[in-house]
Amino acid sequence: MNIFRQCSLIASILFMIVLMTVPASADILKDSYAFSSISNDVKLKNKLSPNDNQTLPSGESAPVFHITNVPKIGNAEHIIKNESPVDASTEYAQTTDSEQTPQADTPLNISYVSNETAVRAVDKSLTLFSDRLKKTFSVWLERSAKYVEIMQDILKEKGLPEELVFLPMIESGFNPHAYSKASAVGQWQFIASTAKRYGLVIDWWRDERKDPVKSTEAAASYLKDLYGMFGSWKLALAAYNAGEGRIGRAIKKANNDDFWHLKSEQKIPKETREYVPRYIAATMIASTPEDYGFYNLTYHEPFEYDEVTVYSPIDIDIIAKCAGTSVQEIRDLNPELRRWSTPLNISQYTIRIPSGSKEMFNENLQKIPSEKRFSMDTYKVKKGDTIKKIARSTNVPAGVILAINSMSGLQKLRAGTVINIPPKGKYFADIDDKRLAKRKTASNKKLVSRTKKAKTTVKTKKS
Repeated sequence: MNIFRQCSLIASILFMIVLMTVPASADILKDSYAFSSISNDVKLKNKLSPNDNQTLPSGESAPVFHITNVPKIGNAEHIIKNESPVDASTEYAQTTDSEQTPQADTPLNISYVSNETAVRAVDKSLTLFSDRLKKTFSVWLERSAKYVEIMQDILKEKGLPEELVFLPMIESGFNPHAYSKASAVGQWQFIASTAKRYGLVIDWWRDERKDPVKSTEAAASYLKDLYGMFGSWKLALAAYNAGEGRIGRAIKKANNDDFWHLKSEQKIPKETREYVPRYIAATMIASTPEDYGFYNLTYHEPFEYDEVTVYSPIDIDIIAKCAGTSVQEIRDLNPELRRWSTPLNISQYTIRIPSGSKEMFNENLQKIPSEKRFSMDTYKVKKGDTIKKIARSTNVPAGVILAINSMSGLQKLRAGTVINIPPKGKYFADIDDKRLAKRKTASNKKLVSRTKKAKTTVKTKKS
């Protein structure tokens, strides 16, 4: 019996030891993760702080990064089904990223220092911008000053975080005339379909993707929708780059809605994997450029202007003359205008002129007869004329003749009909015209090639 009691006592003691060990093991795991987080934080500080060969101006210090809590994995199914979409205008005030606890002093409060994949990616982007691309990035920083204030006002009005204003830094370098290989255009790099979905006009006369005000309004609406769809700024930015459909499919396939997981597992395109860390890096540099070695920058003047509404088309050189400025200045203020004048296909148009010139403009415009404000040449159709023949004889592309006369190309031309053609010396093909012509040439070559192959096949069969 004594032996039995001794065994029972030993068993009880062992059982109590096991119970006491379980929570201790959990605490060890937590401490281990916390140590890993601190280690990563220290590594990031060491990487981002100026080295011994770099000096900061007196009174300035290296950026400080804070340790954050352990990331929480969100509900991928919730995002795929888009149930209870998050409102960026209200949710952001509470937490900017539903996947992780916000980290102070980081773009959009995106926490990343506890994730090695994220730290490496952001560090790589910081090195890219502050070392290899330093000259180019300096130009982007200088140009950004022209648009940041007006774009921030729009973002704020839309209820979005103002640091989204630096997204065009990695999209276009704040260049309103930027083009991508995928035919995305403007500072916010809209493709045509998305631009039109958010109300931007693209036609022969104008491309509002290049308008810094209208395109920012469209981008803000799109970003707000993406944030409502995904509930995370990292995923919203990824979707802005790759499209919401592609990101949604990647989340569903991975059954994980953490961007850094999708990146490390290569579930999203390479460009998108680099997109979010590059945005973080670009925003960090733009917020405190001196901390990253950018000194003596010559910032552009802010985008300021007056607006006047005209009720009939007016040539840009006439607008410049009335406003007492140059044609280039009017084009810089109105980069959406593709031609020599305001659009012919609408009844009124609001044009930007230099700040403080509105009264002068109105006075000078009154002195110019209405028939001399807009230039347009005409052509009288002859018997047997076609659009192609007229194009050859006037040296004006057929597509331009169709566009300027709002014609489909299916109409029959009647002798004696007067059609419009661009004024000599004022019409020049822009990059869109050249790209369209190039695509048509390539398409025609393919068609000719297919026709030749078809004829060769027929002859071979006959023989």
